[in-house]
Amino acid sequence: MDMINEKNEERRGRIRRVILEVLGTIIGSFIMALGVSLFLLPNQLSSGGVAGVATITYYLLNIPMGTMILLINIPLFLISILKVGKYFFIKSVIGTATLSFFIDILDKFEPLTEDRFLACVYGGIILGIGTAILLKANSSTGGSDLVSYVAKKYKPTVQAGNIIVIVDIVIVSLNMIFLKEIEIGLYSAIAIYLMGKMIDILFEGIDFTKLMIIISDKNEEIAKAILEKIERGSTGLYGKGMYTGREKLVLMCAAYRNDVAKIKMIARRIDPKSFIVITNSREVVGQGFEK
Repeated sequence: MDMINEKNEERRGRIRRVILEVLGTIIGSFIMALGVSLFLLPNQLSSGGVAGVATITYYLLNIPMGTMILLINIPLFLISILKVGKYFFIKSVIGTATLSFFIDILDKFEPLTEDRFLACVYGGIILGIGTAILLKANSSTGGSDLVSYVAKKYKPTVQAGNIIVIVDIVIVSLNMIFLKEIEIGLYSAIAIYLMGKMIDILFEGIDFTKLMIIISDKNEEIAKAILEKIERGSTGLYGKGMYTGREKLVLMCAAYRNDVAKIKMIARRIDPKSFIVITNSREVVGQGFEK
């Protein structure tokens, strides 16, 4: 009976995850469409990839951007169908279809600004938020993401990020050539940069932690003081100084940025000769930190 209940609970968990990921795909696509249709597209700005190609055809051939995104992605999906998982493929089709639909619907509304600088800033931020939601849902809207994913399947050593950057550079350059304005490329670069930064912030947070390595003959005393005064735990790792040949305890402590100065002061006060290394830690999961 317990085994049956566990299987039922596991099945319900999978169903909930599928529903949440599909909802995340749709919501992320809608937010991306807001950034494109109300900010970037009306100001001839590009976010690179398939959207950049669709921007060119929108202005030169008067083809709706959403429709062109869908048309370009069809052959990409046909190529990738055997190389990506069925579940990822279905979510990517949903993401592409909903993004195309929302862009063409929202394109009928007046843009929120005709100032290109404001458009690239707000468009890039909004696009980054939508993309981050899509990525958290383990989904995609096709385009250069799908190309890089398939390329990595054919050749695992290839750097997916490099492919996306190269594609974006080529597409933005084509936007400048066909639309005959250098400013388009300059502002588009800002939008793409802000989009990437927003994705990083939403994935990693703005209050990321620091990892502190403390080497001292008084590590136990330092660890106790950190726990009592900062309420932050630490871990002792056994190490060996290759210069001195001495074995000693190495203290490792993950802390928020505003705790770093306090911990450093505690360590230096207890042992002025302590050796301290401070480095960025992009994510910490566990007791005392966000889960």
